Amino acid sequence: MKYMLLIHNRPGFVEELTENERTELFGEVDRIMGELTETGELVGGQALADPSTAVTIRGVDGRPAVTDGPFAESKEQFAGYVEVDCASRERAVEIASSWPDVRFGGGVLEVRAVMHDSGAEM
Repeated sequence: MKYMLLIHNRPGFVEELTENERTELFGEVDRIMGELTETGELVGGQALADPSTAVTIRGVDGRPAVTDGPFAESKEQFAGYVEVDCASRERAVEIASSWPDVRFGGGVLEVRAVMHDSGAEM
C-alpha cells in the first residue's frame, strides 16, 4: 500500500537551528531516504519552495479566489512529502515517527493512504 508522509513545519524552524543541528537533521533525512531506497519502500518525495512563493485558491461566493501565500488554517506549513510503498499503515507510521523534524520540534508529519488511480476504494 502506498502512503504519503506529508511534512508540515513551523515557519522559520530550519533557520532557527544551529548549523550543527541543521547538519544533523539533513543527515538523518539522507539516512532515512537511503534506507527506504534500499528496502524498496521509497516511491518519491520532494521538499517544497519557500511558502512565500505559494498561492492559495479557495471558493468565495461560488468563484475561485486566489490569494498570496499558503494560508491554510494551521500554524505549520506544508514543507514537503515522501511517498512510500510499504506493507502496512503501521510501517508508514514507524517511518514518519523517525523523521527528524518531529524530534527537533519544528514539524509534524501526516500519514495518508494514497488512492489507486480510480480512487474508488476510498
